[in-house]
Amino acid sequence: MFSLSFANIPKGRREFLIFRLRFALLKFSCESLLIILSFYLQLKIRIRLIISGDGPNLRQRGYDMGELREPLQQLAECGLPTALEAMGERWSFMILRAAFNGVRHFEEFLSEISIARNILANRLTRLTESGILHRTPCPDDRRKVEYRLTEKGLDLLPTMIALRQWGEKWGTGVLSNPVLVDDRDRQPILPVTIRSHDERVLGYMDLSWMNSSDITPVRVDALDDISDRVRKLSAI
Repeated sequence: MFSLSFANIPKGRREFLIFRLRFALLKFSCESLLIILSFYLQLKIRIRLIISGDGPNLRQRGYDMGELREPLQQLAECGLPTALEAMGERWSFMILRAAFNGVRHFEEFLSEISIARNILANRLTRLTESGILHRTPCPDDRRKVEYRLTEKGLDLLPTMIALRQWGEKWGTGVLSNPVLVDDRDRQPILPVTIRSHDERVLGYMDLSWMNSSDITPVRVDALDDISDRVRKLSAI
């Protein structure tokens, strides 16, 4: 049996050793608790993924998007830096948001989003040069100009909606009002999601990178079957 005696140790030294011993025991207990907690959380995640049917994928590729990943240093071949160059700051998004809400004129942008005149002029020039906005004379007054969204600009609508929905979920925690609805049924739109070729909603764990040369095209008859299934689901 191991025993420890402090009888022959001076009082000051003894108190210091007792303090160090208690600190070491506390540190060991905390570290042990963190290890147990980490193991429990990882086990819980694995059990959930296995139950949901994603267990084989988890075991095969872990927590990332497969063994292959984007060439992160090759910026010229990636569309994301190009998009960020045109839209990657707050005021550009605020101007685009206003444009989607029907704002057309310089003075309108100025008053609606409370932006400084020089910043607005700079951002409108950048968005026009990027082909996102088109600068054209006003039909009723040729001395004035208006800024309208191009087809390239309209293609940013899903991005704007996705960012808004993300902000509502993780930022404000409150749904914005007015609510965006589809014009036919007057019902709120669904969350922007990632979908597969057969309309399945995909999450992060469902995705992998592949070389385009390794992808096998889906047969035409398979696509017809998928379309039939989508039509039947839509009719329910």
